[in-house]
Amino acid sequence: MSRPPKVAFFGSPAFALPVLEAIRAEFEVVLVVAQPDKPVGRGLKLTPPPVAARAAELGLPLAQPNKLRNNADFAARLRESGADVAVTCAYGKILPASLLDLPRFGFLNTHTSLLPRYRGAAPIQWALIRGETVTGTTIMQTDEGMDTGPVLLQEELPIAPGWTSLELSDALSAQAAALIVRALRDLEGLRPRPQDETQATHAPMLVKEDGFVRWTDSAAQVVNRFRGVAAWPQTTAFFGGKRLKLAGLTQADLTQADSALAGAPGEVLRVNEDGLTVACGEGAVQIRTAQPEAKKPQPAQVWAQGQGVTPGARFDLWEPGGDGPRT
Repeated sequence: MSRPPKVAFFGSPAFALPVLEAIRAEFEVVLVVAQPDKPVGRGLKLTPPPVAARAAELGLPLAQPNKLRNNADFAARLRESGADVAVTCAYGKILPASLLDLPRFGFLNTHTSLLPRYRGAAPIQWALIRGETVTGTTIMQTDEGMDTGPVLLQEELPIAPGWTSLELSDALSAQAAALIVRALRDLEGLRPRPQDETQATHAPMLVKEDGFVRWTDSAAQVVNRFRGVAAWPQTTAFFGGKRLKLAGLTQADLTQADSALAGAPGEVLRVNEDGLTVACGEGAVQIRTAQPEAKKPQPAQVWAQGQGVTPGARFDLWEPGGDGPRT
């Protein structure tokens, strides 16, 4: 190709903004496609997604179709934009096959995992929940499957031990921005390789129950889940049948005296200025912040004192598929 490619960009949330900015710094963005405006806040004010708002600020051509499938008007607009290639980054809608071949070089997707691992809507979150220490970004050629297209570029990213989904999202967004620019510079030289289906794992969209503490898990698993759900739905425990948001979870260093008490998952072992130490199926976690329903977050020690919680008290147990938490 004798000139830089013209790009159509499909993205919606703030995560995609660094990718859009990196692309427009070097290439002509001929169309930005984002999800429609949605009601936000108590007043349910119609609010554009961050990518749409930024495109409007920059004066870039913007489309926010309600649907893509069987949408002849949108297909015509994409075709008439003159895009040589389309890039998707957290767009949030499935692309119909009828659109994939409209740009000369098709659609490239920035996926935040080392495909074929963690295909699906929440690869960042599930990598943390599963305790991965390395993840990365894949630039893939989009096909009709769910993240099944051939890999064009891939780069690893070590996961720092203290990162939650918030920090990991920031790091992967920056990595995706740099990697897609590399791909666009060498569109004709990219050599696709098929994914190994035998290595595929899945990362489904999170639901609220994914944030519920499983006290029978090991302390490492409880902390990993806390890290993975930090953005949403966050970490929820149950005490006396009432919901309690928890934050600042780390693995606790148990003394010999504590270890003697640690046989009961969900049991409070210590209450002090560092918060609560609570036993898990293996080991224990330290909890720094607690937030009762309809109240503001507070130090876990303050919450415990207000509720009369002392060592020996137990959080309710909750397990997937159960009828509810058990006291």
